[in-house]
Amino acid sequence: MQIDWNNVFLPSLGIAEIIVRGTLMYLGLFIILRFMARRQAGHVGPADLLVIVLIADAAQNGLGKEYQSVTEGLVLVITIVAWEYVIDWLAYQFPALRPVLRPPSLTLVKDGRAIEEAMRKEMLSMDELVSLLRQHQVEDIAYVRLAKLEGDGRISVFTREAPAEQ
Repeated sequence: MQIDWNNVFLPSLGIAEIIVRGTLMYLGLFIILRFMARRQAGHVGPADLLVIVLIADAAQNGLGKEYQSVTEGLVLVITIVAWEYVIDWLAYQFPALRPVLRPPSLTLVKDGRAIEEAMRKEMLSMDELVSLLRQHQVEDIAYVRLAKLEGDGRISVFTREAPAEQ
């Protein structure tokens, strides 16, 4: 039951290498999720999902190269969380960057009619759209004034009292 304290705390990899690995993985996955994973993310925003996945991976295998010390794992996790903070800070401080850092909302339904181009872009079937509307207590698409797929994967629905006149 001996503990090798050097292996526990002394890094076997360079700290700079760990930071570079964490940075490259975070930014690479951020770009992929920014452009690919809006509706798939569900109620967890893509950036939140990214942090969870990367932290889990960092705790397991150091993003591609094994490490032995707790210090290396902590440096990697801190790097990932720091990038998450920096991206949130940039989006808050610089409104011009928001369209790049946060996906814009996408109109799925307007005045009781599904927007086919938007649904095709998100690979969302009519059955899936109707299911999402039911989750908002909407029985018929005709009652929807506006439904938008938000950048975090959630749907916003605004209804009217009666269906639109055809």
